[in-house]
Amino acid sequence: MKVVVESFTMDHTKVTAPFVRKCGHITTPKGDVITKFDLRFTQPNAESMPTGVIHAIEHLLAGYLREELEDVVDISPMGCRTGFYLIKLGESTEEEIAKALINSLQKVIDCSDVPAANPIQCGNYRDMSLFGAKEYAKDIVEKLIKVYK
Repeated sequence: MKVVVESFTMDHTKVTAPFVRKCGHITTPKGDVITKFDLRFTQPNAESMPTGVIHAIEHLLAGYLREELEDVVDISPMGCRTGFYLIKLGESTEEEIAKALINSLQKVIDCSDVPAANPIQCGNYRDMSLFGAKEYAKDIVEKLIKVYK
């Protein structure tokens, strides 16, 4: 492959999760800034989230991060199931994103259902674990608070 994929350039053996990392930044021809963040929840090559957990967290963060941050374009799970990519318009610091993530995960802990968990709004609505999402959120929030607050 001749294209350089940023996530393939990071040494996954030298990071400690959870963390927030600014991993991409482009300026469009019209001057708009698009920024990509690595929201790493679990330690690469040591732990991954079950699909039901990551799917529920994806649905929940889709709304909660937009409540915390302006100009969110997308929040998508990583194929390795160790975290998510956040894409947004404009510049933000890792600390701003981390605080928004902490606030969003605290909402996950307190929520009572997963939005759009039905056959009309989701292509795999049966594969979600709200219980698991809350358990991972509790663990990750505790760890992120130690680093970012």
